[in-house]
Order: sequence, then structure tokens, then C-alpha cells
Amino acid sequence: MSMFMQKRKGRNLLSALTIGAMLGVVLVAPSEAAEAAPLPVSIQVHTNEDRQEISPYIYGTNASASLTGNEGFTARRLGGNRMTGYNWENNASNAGSDWLHQSDEYLCSEFALSPSECEIPGKVQSTFHDQSLAQGAYTVLTLPMAGYVARDKAGPVDVSETAPSARWDQIEFAKQAPFQLQPDLNDGVVYMDEFVNFMVHHYGDAQSSTGVKGYSLDNEPGLWSHTHARIHPDPVGAVELVDRSVGMAKAVKAVDPHAEIFGGVFYGFNAYYSLQDAPDWAAVKGSYNWYVDYYLDQLKQASQDEGQRLLDVLDVHWYPEAQGGGQRITFSGVGNVETQKARLQAPRTLWDPTYVEDSWIAQYFSDYLPILPRLKQSIDQYYPGTKLAITEFSYGGEGHISGGLALADALGIFGKYGVYMANFWRLEADTSYVSAAYQLYRNYDGDDSTFGDISVRSATSDIENSSVHASVTEETGKLHLIVMNKNTDTPLQADFTIAGNQQYNAGSVYGFDSSSSELFEAAPIAQISNNEFSYTIPPLTAYHIVLSADSEEPGEVPAAPVNLIAEAGDNEVTLHWSASDGASSYTVKRSMDGGNTFELLAANVIATTYTDASAINGTTYHYVVSAVNQAGESPNSNPASATPTDSSGSSGELVLQYREADRDPTNNQIKAHFNIKNTGSETVELEDLKIRYYFSKEGAAAMNSWIDWAQVGGHNIERDFTDAYVELTFKPGTGSLAAGGQSGEIQLRMSKADWTNFDETNDYSYDPAKTSFEDWDKVTLYLHDKLVWGIEP
Repeated sequence: MSMFMQKRKGRNLLSALTIGAMLGVVLVAPSEAAEAAPLPVSIQVHTNEDRQEISPYIYGTNASASLTGNEGFTARRLGGNRMTGYNWENNASNAGSDWLHQSDEYLCSEFALSPSECEIPGKVQSTFHDQSLAQGAYTVLTLPMAGYVARDKAGPVDVSETAPSARWDQIEFAKQAPFQLQPDLNDGVVYMDEFVNFMVHHYGDAQSSTGVKGYSLDNEPGLWSHTHARIHPDPVGAVELVDRSVGMAKAVKAVDPHAEIFGGVFYGFNAYYSLQDAPDWAAVKGSYNWYVDYYLDQLKQASQDEGQRLLDVLDVHWYPEAQGGGQRITFSGVGNVETQKARLQAPRTLWDPTYVEDSWIAQYFSDYLPILPRLKQSIDQYYPGTKLAITEFSYGGEGHISGGLALADALGIFGKYGVYMANFWRLEADTSYVSAAYQLYRNYDGDDSTFGDISVRSATSDIENSSVHASVTEETGKLHLIVMNKNTDTPLQADFTIAGNQQYNAGSVYGFDSSSSELFEAAPIAQISNNEFSYTIPPLTAYHIVLSADSEEPGEVPAAPVNLIAEAGDNEVTLHWSASDGASSYTVKRSMDGGNTFELLAANVIATTYTDASAINGTTYHYVVSAVNQAGESPNSNPASATPTDSSGSSGELVLQYREADRDPTNNQIKAHFNIKNTGSETVELEDLKIRYYFSKEGAAAMNSWIDWAQVGGHNIERDFTDAYVELTFKPGTGSLAAGGQSGEIQLRMSKADWTNFDETNDYSYDPAKTSFEDWDKVTLYLHDKLVWGIEP
């Protein structure tokens, strides 16, 4: 525990003061409000139920909200209105309606860049990413896609200078030419895939430890015509936003296929509903309930056509519209007492179907609330597997206890309801209670100790006056409870009952309250009997209770899982089994010798299903599963076996096209371009394919090769040579070819190390007449090493 941590002891105050003096910490007396008659509340926790991983990225922020440095932020987003007009080539940006539509060096100032540094391409973005790397945080960078970015830093842009004009450079998603690390500042065009390549060159791709993990498709496009009328004066169209999203996503994935695409970036409910009444929404709405459904469905269809996912994360912003005492809880400061009470209840709109807030959304669009289940329903229906992010949010009152409690409640809800990322956006100068809320989860003792990583079931008998969120730390077995008293006047007498396989014997308590945003250590939980205890929570207080299991009574080893079944797929086997009472995780084991010897395949599996993605078609695998808790490991389950089979294409369902890019057969380079078409009905993974081009090397010199450009990313394609052919293979994770999809052009160039000439005249695969793509059976294609297209020489 660091020295800044205060202690508050409700009992044994004299001895605690003595201890505090010895440790050099400050202790204060308990709140006088605790003397009022408390309200009874029952808190129920079950550590074996509703277990799911909490995304580490829900504890995120935006560039405008770095706060004190003690919050333990896990994700950082460089977004906001400034990024719509940001030019990565010269670091100019435009303020839009926030300030005179001014183009300037504002972002350079924000990152304390010198005038010379401000001229370095990508310096704003790279400086931000360097900061994220220093903090161990996930970076999301915003890519402008409204059409134009600031060309200069020359001040306000008049309406007569609306784009296109000399004040703007045009945006192109894909360059379709070799990338440059020093971009051309005078061509009037800014290429977004060239920027992604710039970041990949300097930091590695998204799979590397230092690469940029995510890219956001601009910022709040539903408001472009308002915030950026000099760039995009007309309201964005429903179809237009889809087209721009698809185009940008394809360009990013071609360079860094592992990067996550955050799309939509909807500013608020009316953007979710109709894209701010987009001019063509009525024409395309059809049977969709709201624009979110349409957007997800269109991105799913485009992804299937492209053969790779183009939307990884549905990105929304949430600034509650709830009111109290005639004031909105956000954008209105702290507000009056009724505003503060409304703020304390507002997080319930995220999850609670029984709660009706005072807002125009609840009045006219109640069918869409609570909002998190509704967004999840859209994802499950229209693009399953898409993650959900709330990359801008605030509950207002950021320097007030009501704002701190509301934000702490929201963080617990994000973890409980499977949000992937959440990023606080600063609205007010004083953010002391926002800082307290994050520290309650990420640094509760001043030594960077955190809330657990596995959410478990928790419930309170009084959701109006209290909130509770529970998790366990898988590594240590500690149980973490975030408990809040939202009542402004009366303490809560909370009676806790914990079910599960662990017996807890003691607990520490940390928190903050209305007297100060500084976290303190409160009276410990000295006695727990049969996993039951009581604790008094003063008004307007948030506690983080940390319970430790009794190491001398670890409980019983869980029973062996039952009903294990194995379902064969294409190069995978999916397992399902029934839950074992008392299990905290499961271990999956696999045998390849008929079930005689089982080896570890996966540990710490939380769910009761697991997919073995390393299986190979045609091989029979046997599996068993065991249940694990702190007491030990159960016996193995019943065995199950499966043989994955190839269902992703066969001869005649994949076509390899070829065109010759160099018609001179006797120079020092070979330039063969390829395109793969999937004419079958099943998706094919690119990593399972190989291309062979046959040629005569003539001589003993080593071979060099390059992928000058590829839609799937040249860095994803590896080349190997024999004396008769070059073989092209795709790295794992490159992507897939959907039924009816194409790989896009792959531009291969080869030379000898000594740059002597070839003679391609009689090469088997060479055909100078094919200057545009044609089906060509003298280049061969293999699926799982099986010939599926072409004729070998």
C-alpha cells in the first residue's frame, strides 16, 4: 500500500491511530452520517455462476483525459472532432464548429511538439502511441474519412473555402502504388493505407507487442455536416457511410489484417436510430429496426464479399440524456440535488429493463432501452462476433461524488455485460471523482492492485439505493466486490451471502465518499461465518471489498465434467460439456494415439465449450476435460472423438487467375500477378492455400522476390523457391475467401541476386498475351496441399 492511502476505521480507532502513526499514514474518523438508522440490503454473490472474462480494455480513456496518472488506464483513443480533419502528412488539423473552423497546429501543441517536430509526418499519432506503449495501453487511432483534411495551418476557413479548395487535401483510402515513408506534401492527396503502412513500418503490425491494435473509422459521422461543414457540408447518407466504412476498412486490412476496425462511431441515440435522419435512410430502411441493424448487416455482407472481417468492433458514444431537477446530467455541471440523484440512477439505463429515466429517449423510444442488451441483440442478429465499444462516455459531475459513483457503477456494468472497450471523455475541468472511480478498480490500494478478471454473479435487493459488482482474480482466488450506497442521507446495512466452493475468512475494504475523492482504507471485515457477513456502508460511498479464501479449507475438488461431445468441423473440432459444480475453470486434453495418451491442449478455460483450431482434416482426435478449482483437479470426463473433414472447397470450386505484367521475356525481372476466386459455397482460409508459378531460373544465382502490392497485404505472403517453381503461401490470420469472393490482386516480382537476365520464352507458366486477368491452368493452386486448380507440368 502506498503512503498516500488514507485509512478510515470505524472500530478500534485508538489502536488504529497508533498503527497509523507508526506507518506514517493519515487516519480520519468515520462519517457522522453513519449514525443514522441504516437501510437493510441483501447482497447475493455466486462465484460459480455467470462467469465470464472481463475485457481489460473497459478501463480506457481518450487523449483529452489523461488525469493524474494513477488511474491504471488500459486503452487510449486519439479521437474527437479534431481527428476528422487531421492530416498525418503535416500534422495540421481543423477545429470545425468547435472554433471558427480553424486549421492550425493545435494537436502539435497538445502533444508539446516543437515547430520542427510538427512538420514530421505522423508525429502526433506516433507520439500518442509512444505514450500508450509506455503505459502498456491499447491504442486506437482515428482515420479521417469525410473526404478532406487540412492542407495548412493558416487559421479560420471561410465558407467560400469549403472543400474542395486550396485549403484542403483530398483523402484516398488506398494508394494503389508503392508506399512512401516521406509522403508527397504537394500532390493534394493524403493516402490512409500509406499512413497505416507508416505505423506498421515503425512499430510492427497489430500482432506485435508494439503495433497499433485498433483504427477508428473517423469520428461521429452523423454530425459531420454540423461539426465539419467546411469538409462535408451535406448530411452523411446511410449508404455513403457504409461505402466509406468498407473502403477504409479494406485499405487498412490490406496493410495490417490483424488490426481491429472500430466502425460506426455513432455520437448518440439519434445516430444509432437513423444516422441523424440521414437523407436516404427512409429509402433503405426496409425491415431494419434502426440504423445500427442496417450498418451491421451491410458490413457483414461486405466482409463476406471481401473474404475477411471488415468490422471488428461496433463503436458507439454514450452521453446520457437523463434529466433531474430540470437539468441534463451531462453538459450541465454538477447540477442541483435532483440532477445528482438522476445521475446516480442513470447507469441503470445501460442494463435495467425496470428503470425509466427522465429523457426524450425513454419517452419516445423505450423499446430500445436498456441500451446494452439492445445493441447486443443487434450484433447477435446481424453480425455475430462483432465486439462492442463505447469509446466516448461521461456521466457528468466529474468533480462530484455523484459523478464518481455513477462512473464506478458504469465500469462494473461494462464488465458484467461484456463490453469490449470503454473510453472516458472529459467534459469538465475538475475530474477528481472520475479519477477515484478508476482507481477503485485499477489502483485501489495505491500499489496498482486491481479488480478481478472474471465477472461472477452478484445481485442486490435494492437496486435504487445500492449497486454491486463482483469478480474473482483467477490467479489468486480473491473475491472482489464493488459496493455502492447511492442514497444521499442514509447508510446501508448490507448483509452479504456468498455461494461457491471457496470459504472466505477475512477482507480488506477500500473506498471513497462524499467528503473526499482520495481513496482510503476502511475498517476491515474481521469475521466471516459460513461465507456470510454484514457491513455498514455510509451514504454516497463506494467500497472495494477484497475477500481472501481460507487456505486451510480449500473446499472440495470438483466432480468430473460429464456429457462431453466433440463436433467435427473444417480443420477444427468443437467440444461441449456440462458444467461441474465448484469448478473455477476447465482443462482440455487431447490424444492422437487412439486415446491411450492425453496431452494438455488448453488450461484455464472458463466456458463449457472449446474449439480446437489446430486440428487437421482427416485426423481422428480423442478428447477429455477435467474441472479445476483451488482444491485441485477432477478426474477426466468421458472421452469423445471426432475427425475434422474438408468442407471448404475442392477442385473446380477455386480458380486461380493470372496476368503478365512484363511482356519482355528476356529482361532481368519476372512479374506475374495473381487473383484467387472462390466459386464454391464455403469460406476458404487463405492460410490453407498455396500458389505455384513455374519458370526456368537459368544459372546458379540465388533468387530474390517481392510482393509489390497485394490487397491482402504483401507482408502476409511468403515466397519459397525450387529449381522449377516459386511457391506463394499466406501467413496465419491473413484472412479468408468468402463464397463468391476474391483475394484481390497479388503482384509478384522476382529477380536473380546477380540481376542477370531470364529467358521466359519457354517457361511453363509464362504467357505474354495475358495482359488482363484470365483463368490460367498453367499456374497451380493447392488447398491443404491438395491440387485444386491447374495442371502441373
